[in-house]
Amino acid sequence: MAASKALNITRQVKPLVSTTPLDARVRVLSLYKAWYRHIPYMCKDFDIPPSVEDCRNVLRSSFKKNSHLKDIRVIDMLVIKGQQDLKEVAEHWKQPNHIMARWFSGENVKERPKDFISKFLAGHE
Repeated sequence: MAASKALNITRQVKPLVSTTPLDARVRVLSLYKAWYRHIPYMCKDFDIPPSVEDCRNVLRSSFKKNSHLKDIRVIDMLVIKGQQDLKEVAEHWKQPNHIMARWFSGENVKERPKDFISKFLAGHE
C-alpha cells in the first residue's frame, strides 16, 4: 500500500528562467548570436592572435559540445554563465590572457601521462 503511494509522488522542480524547452532554445540561440556579433569587436579590442574565424569556430564547437543537454535547468545555468562571460568581455573586465586561456587552452596542452613508467620518464613521479 505505501509503496504504491510512493510511486505516484513526483518532485516538481522550480525552473531557473525557462519554462519550456522552446524557451530555453530561444535563449541559447540569442546568446549564440550575441557572442557571434561581439567576436569581431573582441578580437580588435583585445588584440588577440586568433582571427575572427578562429574565434567563431571555437564558439561553434563550444555550443555543439553541449548540444546533447535536455535538462532545462542545466541549459539555463549554462546560458546564464555564458551571458556573464559575454558581459565581462564586453565591459573589458577580462584581460586577453583570460580569453586565450578560456577559449584556446585545450589546443596546445599535452595530455599528462597516466601509467607509472610514463609519469617517471616525464619527471612527474
